[in-house]
Amino acid sequence: MLAAVEQTRLRVSKSTDAKRKSQLGQFLTPARTAQFMAGLFSSKGNLDCRLLDAGAGVGSLSSAFLERCIAGELSFSKVEVTAFELDNFIHEELNGSLSGYKNKLPLVYEILGDDFIEQAVNRIQFDFGNGFTHAILNPPYKKISSNSRYRLLLRQVGIETVNLYSAFVALALAMMEPDGQIVAIMPRSFCNGPYYRPFRDFILERAAIRRIHLFGSRSKAFKDDDVLQENIIMLLERDGRQGDVVVTTSTDDSYADLVTHTHPFNRIVFPDDPERFIHVPVSIECNVIELSSAIHSSLDDVGIKVSTGPVVDFRLKEHLRDMPESGAVPLLYPAHFAGQNIEWPKPGIKKPNAILRNVETEKWLYPNGFYCVVRRFSSKEEKRRIVASVVQPETFGNAQMLGLENHLNVYHENKHGLPEALARGLAIYLNTTGVDENFRRSSGHTQVNATDLKMMKYPSRKALIALGEWAKCCGEPTQDMIDEQLDNLSA
Repeated sequence: MLAAVEQTRLRVSKSTDAKRKSQLGQFLTPARTAQFMAGLFSSKGNLDCRLLDAGAGVGSLSSAFLERCIAGELSFSKVEVTAFELDNFIHEELNGSLSGYKNKLPLVYEILGDDFIEQAVNRIQFDFGNGFTHAILNPPYKKISSNSRYRLLLRQVGIETVNLYSAFVALALAMMEPDGQIVAIMPRSFCNGPYYRPFRDFILERAAIRRIHLFGSRSKAFKDDDVLQENIIMLLERDGRQGDVVVTTSTDDSYADLVTHTHPFNRIVFPDDPERFIHVPVSIECNVIELSSAIHSSLDDVGIKVSTGPVVDFRLKEHLRDMPESGAVPLLYPAHFAGQNIEWPKPGIKKPNAILRNVETEKWLYPNGFYCVVRRFSSKEEKRRIVASVVQPETFGNAQMLGLENHLNVYHENKHGLPEALARGLAIYLNTTGVDENFRRSSGHTQVNATDLKMMKYPSRKALIALGEWAKCCGEPTQDMIDEQLDNLSA
């Protein structure tokens, strides 16, 4: 029967235009992923099953769950399915998917076209219709503005979050019975960053993480819909006692190259991390950053800061100049950097090379000097996520000030340059394979924010300066040479 549901999904997905999918945040779950997700539930001796499917689509996830019940892999005396689906256009398909199981199972189901967030908040507040034993979710992906009705509703039940997907998962968790299990597929963006900190707190305080699955490719989990968000599948247990976490990886939704490792929870959420980033290690071996006794300093310990480049070009448009001229100072974009080399001015990059220095721009400029900069954005499948370079003041002649554009993160000392060796040492450290691997464990997006860099651990100032002195003597080092220096760091 799941094969017929999959044909329905393909037909509906193909016939729904991209604009409507975006409005609803709707990306229907392929059958193989639905089967994998349903396969994560364990039988915990429940007599009755009360399954929540919020954002049910055409019923792929519920159908995969019910298939396991038919096969005897999950045994219940009765199954009740509550399926929320806001898109009334596909209720007929959803009803067709669920009704096919009524003759095979002691099944009762209801399809609700109500707004899930509104209804869930009401149920939680009035203790009506809670007590789900299982939930299987492919929640919608759409940002929630800070002053929206949804944000106000969610705050009524103690949920603070910025996206529909995290709101759905938090609400489902709030409606679960003790020991209830939730399996959800969702973007990995909640694993780090300040905006999802309250959501991380919410789930970590109310549930144990049992399983995490990570897709190696960005484009394969929802390839029919051209979704390039990096997704994970997570199994949570309400009020569970946290233990080891099983982490699986596969390149795509065929799961043909599935790899499984078990990790202690302190490798998933570091005990000393106040932000509670959720890491997803992809091998049993500890990362070199974890193992090194020399990497334990914060940026405060090192005595430097990192900030987003202060020049937001569209706000200062009238002051931008394509090429240097009298009264203008250099303006640097990521395109000006290639490895440790700077090409400035750079004709033909479709970006200005200079910005006027005047009363309106002065506060956005930094004194010319040595800075370490990291690009904020990388392409979808780029080999490296963190790419660091050094701003070298001699490149700009007698220029007293510099403009550093918003697509760069900038390491500085109170908005002034760094000692040359420190700037070069930072760039070497940040360009190591170990740092890149460690960053990817907690970050599922291609953006590298200043907050992410602030949360990282660094070698001591002395060790970074030593790295920089080495860098000054070795020209353009290879990746192997850079990684060897990381291995040789001393505390």
